[in-house]
Amino acid sequence: MDLKEKQKHLMLYGALPEVMWKLSLPAIIAMVLFGLNAFLDAVFVGQLIDKTALAGVSIAYPLSQITFGLGSLVGVGAGTVLSIALGANDTEVQKRLLGNMLWLSLWITVLFAVPTSIFAEELVAFMGGEGQVLALGTAYFKTTLIGAFFWIHGLALNMLIRGEGKIKEAALMMALGLLINIILNPVFILFFDMGVRGAAWATNVAMLIYTLIGYWYFITDKASFVVNVSYLGWDKKLLKSICSTGMPSLIMSVMSVIQAIVVFNVVAGLGNEPDIAFYGAANRILLFMMTPLFGLMRALQPVAGINYGAKQYDRVIQAYSLFTKTGFWVILPFWLLMTLFPQLTLSTMLPGFAFGEGELLNFRVYIFVLPFLPVIFMALVLLPSIENGRMASLLVLARQVVFYIPVMLLLPKLTGLSGVYWGSTGIDIVIIACTYLMVVTAFSKIRKLQDQAVLNG
Repeated sequence: MDLKEKQKHLMLYGALPEVMWKLSLPAIIAMVLFGLNAFLDAVFVGQLIDKTALAGVSIAYPLSQITFGLGSLVGVGAGTVLSIALGANDTEVQKRLLGNMLWLSLWITVLFAVPTSIFAEELVAFMGGEGQVLALGTAYFKTTLIGAFFWIHGLALNMLIRGEGKIKEAALMMALGLLINIILNPVFILFFDMGVRGAAWATNVAMLIYTLIGYWYFITDKASFVVNVSYLGWDKKLLKSICSTGMPSLIMSVMSVIQAIVVFNVVAGLGNEPDIAFYGAANRILLFMMTPLFGLMRALQPVAGINYGAKQYDRVIQAYSLFTKTGFWVILPFWLLMTLFPQLTLSTMLPGFAFGEGELLNFRVYIFVLPFLPVIFMALVLLPSIENGRMASLLVLARQVVFYIPVMLLLPKLTGLSGVYWGSTGIDIVIIACTYLMVVTAFSKIRKLQDQAVLNG
């Protein structure tokens, strides 16, 4: 069998548990590496400069993360479109994909980087920056914007490679980018004496090399699909498909920034510094425990997209069910340990903190839904992969705009800080129920497509 067909054959006909683990393990490693990139930047700034610099970078970092959200818009969208095109044997879409991604990345970079660079100081101040923290945060953010194209396009190229099911190759490229960033951070910060700008430049150069590695992959014919590297056309229909399927990822990234602003302001307004530290620790633990789910999401995308494109609708349903159940069983033992021993869990981030019974209860409440979140996470991949990206976008918007922001602004005023934790969990229970209904509705539609395909022979 031709090597280019081998990967596709695995998605279409391989045993689903084998396919899942083969793709999921490197995807989980890739997501851990992605998280390490941000963590080590903070370590270098804190250790090599000072706490004030770390505060400035920490405040500005969520703003710079929007570039990764924009990269996800292009990358997840293009990866999903590619998966469907691979399943449908649509070589014309495959040929035009890379060129359209380039144009889209360029335009998005201009539309984002120019205005945010002009109003960088105001944006960092809105995040809570004052005095020297504001100055350092602005310097860091404005420097990251210089390399915004490579942050966006580099991530998009990596996600396109994931879209063809080459998860291991994509993870290795990400690891190389991380290594370059680690090497360059002390060089720019200390040797060139660039301070926080040095940390940003280290990431900019790493993302430049990361982007070049992505193009090298396609130029040297490593891809499992038909690529026309020299094509630079502008296909409105294809761009619309990319944006539609990638929009849920962008919305999720932007809304996470808005959520952070709202919640931290609520906690700061009602509590004190220890309350902020407690919420920060609880939230970081929750986010870290989601890492395996992000890996499963990345692995599900090519499986669902390729099989949908090939009209193997039953296999799409089976894949969603398998990945969701696996997410539940992977998370469950860790959730049980954290629920039974919350103080031990929290002490890993807050050593010496005097935890009260109310705080431990808040933590248990906050993580209550964790084992059931795979229902939502896998649906956010499934829906765009079956050409229903609008429903996924509505789901993300509903959680944040309709429920999260109003509840966070009102409930804690009535119940105190516990309202932050009870409110978050209550919202997620409602969203899990809504997601389940959406998935059941989507399954009924694709089952009708399956029946129609059988009747048509």
